Amino acid sequence: MCIPRKYSSQVVDGFERAPSRAMLYPIGFKKEDFSKPQVGIASTWSMVTPCNMHINKLADKAEKGINNAGGKGVIFNTITISDGISMGSEGMKYSLVSREVIADSIETVVGCQGFDGVVAIGGCDKNMPGCIIGLARLNRPSIFVYGGTIQPGKNHTDVVSVFEAVGQFSNHEIDEIELENIEKTAITGPGSCGGMYTANTMASAIEALGMSLPNSSAQNAISDDKNDDCIQAGEAVLVLLNKDIKPRDIMTMKAFENAITVIIALGGSTNAVLHLIAMANAAEVNLKIDDFTRIGKKVPVIADLKPSGKYMMSELVEIGGTLPLMKMLLDAGLLHGDCITVTGKTLAKNLENVKSYSDSQEIIRTLDNPIKKDSHLRILRGNLAIDGAVAKITGKEGSSFKGTAKCFSHEEGALKAILNDQIKAGNVIVIRYEGPVGGPGMREMLAPTSAIMGKGLGGKIALITDGRFSGGTHGFVVGHITPEAFKGGVLAVVEDGDEIMIDAKNNVLELLVDQAIIDKRLSKWTQPKPNYTKGVLAKFSKLVKSASEGAVTD
Repeated sequence: MCIPRKYSSQVVDGFERAPSRAMLYPIGFKKEDFSKPQVGIASTWSMVTPCNMHINKLADKAEKGINNAGGKGVIFNTITISDGISMGSEGMKYSLVSREVIADSIETVVGCQGFDGVVAIGGCDKNMPGCIIGLARLNRPSIFVYGGTIQPGKNHTDVVSVFEAVGQFSNHEIDEIELENIEKTAITGPGSCGGMYTANTMASAIEALGMSLPNSSAQNAISDDKNDDCIQAGEAVLVLLNKDIKPRDIMTMKAFENAITVIIALGGSTNAVLHLIAMANAAEVNLKIDDFTRIGKKVPVIADLKPSGKYMMSELVEIGGTLPLMKMLLDAGLLHGDCITVTGKTLAKNLENVKSYSDSQEIIRTLDNPIKKDSHLRILRGNLAIDGAVAKITGKEGSSFKGTAKCFSHEEGALKAILNDQIKAGNVIVIRYEGPVGGPGMREMLAPTSAIMGKGLGGKIALITDGRFSGGTHGFVVGHITPEAFKGGVLAVVEDGDEIMIDAKNNVLELLVDQAIIDKRLSKWTQPKPNYTKGVLAKFSKLVKSASEGAVTD
C-alpha cells in the first residue's frame, strides 16, 4: 500500500533536500524512513500536573503504532498548565490562554516540519480543545488520544474534595489533621480529575465528535486499554492518510450536535460550551450558544456522575464506558449515526455491536427515567447578559433564585468574604472583571464555589460572574456573562443590595433595577486600566473575542 506523503515529500525528497535529510539522521531516521509518511505526535507530557505526567509513555505507544503501520512517527512536545494547582491564584489567568498557545504550537510544529498526519495526546482541561483547534486549523489526517482518567482517592475523594475541605475547615467541621489527610490522599497518581469535570467532559465530547477512537474517553490513565488505544490510534492515522479523511471531514455541524448531545446526557461541564464553539470556529462550523438550548430541549441528563452526582469516571469505565450510552442515544434517534469518524467508519457502524449496560448498574439511567428531563446547561439572557450567559443547573439546586447582590471586582475578594462568614443566605455573589478581556483569561471560580459548598451554603446563595467555572463546580452558579464588565456590560454597575433574578426554567438573568437607573450608572462608568500591558496575557486580551463566541483569538 502506497500511503500519500503530501507534505513530507516537500521536505525530504530530491537531491536539493539533502540538508533536511542530514538533520533527520541524528534523531533516528534511516534511509528507508524518508519514503514513509511522517506523522507528528503532539505530546502534552509535563511534570507540572498528574493529568499529564504519563503522556510521554503514551506517546511512545502511539509512535510504535505509527511505525508498525508503515509510517514514521516523530514525537514533539507542547505545553500544559494545571488548573487544579493555579486555581484561585493569579496564575489561573493563564489557563484559557494556554488553549490558544497549545493550538498555535501544534500548528507551528506540524506546518514547519511537513508532517503528513498528526496524533495529539492530551490529558488536562485546556490541552484537549487546544489540540483539536490545532488539528482543525491544519486539516491534515489526524486523531486525538485522551490520556485517561485518574483513580479515586481515599474514601472516594478527588481534587474537588480538597477544595470543599477548605470550606469545611474554615467552618470548623474538620480539623487541621483531617484537612491534611484529604490533601495527601485525594490525588492518587497519573490521570485527569476523576469526575465528569472538564477533562472527562471534553474527552467524551471529542469521542462523540468522531475525533478519537471508540471508548478512548472512558479508559483509566494507567491501563492496558489506554496503551492499546495509543497503539491503535497510531495505526488508525495511517488509514486516515490512505483514505484522505481529514478533521474537517469529521468535524461537521452534525458531529458537533452529537458532541453536545453526549455531554448533556453525561451532565458535563459548562466549559464545553466555550470549547466546542472554539473548536467549531477552527473547523469553520457555525456553532452558536443557542444551539445548546435547541439540542438541550430534547436531551435528558441520565448520568449520576460527580460533581452533582455520586460516581466517578473510573466507575463508568468499569461498566463499559461511554459506548453503551452512545448506543442508547443513537437507538433513540438522538445522535446522527451517519457521521464519519477517525475509524474511517460511521458512528453507527462503530456502535453496531456495542452491548447495553448491565441492569444492575446505577450510574447511567434509562432515557425514560432521567435525572433531569432536559439539559442542565442553560443559556440565559436578560439585561445582565444581553449576549448570553451559561449556567449548569441539574435541578437539585431548584430552577430559580432571587437574592441581593454582594459585589466583588475579583475572585480573591469573594473567596475571602465567603471564608470570613460575610456571605449570608439569600445573597447573590457577583464576581466581575474576570472575563476574557478584563481578567484577562476568564479564570475559573472553583475556589469560591467549593468554599460555598464546604460552608454549607449550597442552595442558599447564588454566584454570577463574567469568569467561568471548573467542571468540578456545582450549585446555583452562572458564568460566561456577556458583555463582560470590562467591556461595559451591565454587570459592571451592579451595586450591593440590588436584587438579581436567575430563572433557569425560562433562561433569564435579570438585574431588577429600573432601566433609567442602569443607564445613569453606565453613563458614569469608566473602564478600568488593563491588568497587563505586555506579554501573553496582554496579547490575549487584545485579540480575544467574547465568551459567547468561544473566547477565540483566531
